[in-house]
Amino acid sequence: MHSLTRRSLILALAAASSFAQAQGGYPSRTIEWVVPYPAGGGTDVVARTLGQAVSEILGQPVIINNKPGAATNIGADYTARAKPDGYTVMSADTATLAANPALYSHLPYNAEKDFAPVGLTVRFPMILVVNNSVPAKNLPEFLAWARKTGNTTYATPGAGSPHHLATELFKDQAKLSLTHVPYRGAAPAVQDVVAGQVPFMFVDTASGKEFIASGKLRPIGVASPRRVVNFENIPTLSEQGMKGFEAYAWQGVVMPAATPPEVVKKFSEALQKAMASTQVRARLQVLGLEPIPGSPAEMAKYAAAERTKWGQVIRANNIRVD
Repeated sequence: MHSLTRRSLILALAAASSFAQAQGGYPSRTIEWVVPYPAGGGTDVVARTLGQAVSEILGQPVIINNKPGAATNIGADYTARAKPDGYTVMSADTATLAANPALYSHLPYNAEKDFAPVGLTVRFPMILVVNNSVPAKNLPEFLAWARKTGNTTYATPGAGSPHHLATELFKDQAKLSLTHVPYRGAAPAVQDVVAGQVPFMFVDTASGKEFIASGKLRPIGVASPRRVVNFENIPTLSEQGMKGFEAYAWQGVVMPAATPPEVVKKFSEALQKAMASTQVRARLQVLGLEPIPGSPAEMAKYAAAERTKWGQVIRANNIRVD
């Protein structure tokens, strides 16, 4: 009996040691980073930039897996159902965590319960831009033109996108009558505003930078509380009279909800270290993006506040996508 007890104790200690080593050894293999958008877009570029830096910090490969479709719902559902072991992470954004819960009557995931926040990454500042045929160079002139024109149209990358919600919030605050023209992505929306098919839109800095720089789009104002780096010549909408107006497309990283806290913490620390690197910050600045590094707790608080804000806008304007 004494021998059996001793042997059981040895096995138990060995198992505990093995478990501790496994936890301490994370990661020990390739990490999958899910991007719920097509390759080549702003989210994909950010994920690849950060993924490479995180890979170097953690000493394991990070591969990007693009799972686009259904306003990020396909990628989000895939991630929510993944094994919660720290080897699946996802770029989660305004749509995934803030807008979709109000836009869809049924979601394949629960934005509050199915994910473990890892950390915030970037915000895409929004800029109100017009086609060069629009006779407005600032916000007061734009509002006068829009009211005189009547029910004018605006473009977005799609129904329920941050660009769409930003324009609806703008419409409400400015008391304008506008008609939404949704496109399948930012590129075709921007192209039609440049071509004059639609007179204006809110464009994110990554999608609109080259068109603004080349003069193909005229910027009216930035939807941020402060002027944006590399766009300092464009005044904010707030300083032009629309006090408190603020709208971004933002992103962070999540893991499946049941992922061990120590694993989340280790990846989060690597992510924040990557965000602080000179190379990553330089790359984000070129794209016109604003780094907003934050802890898992800060991301959870930010996402909850955004869910409340945009949920109110969606319900007030009866926006549905299903």
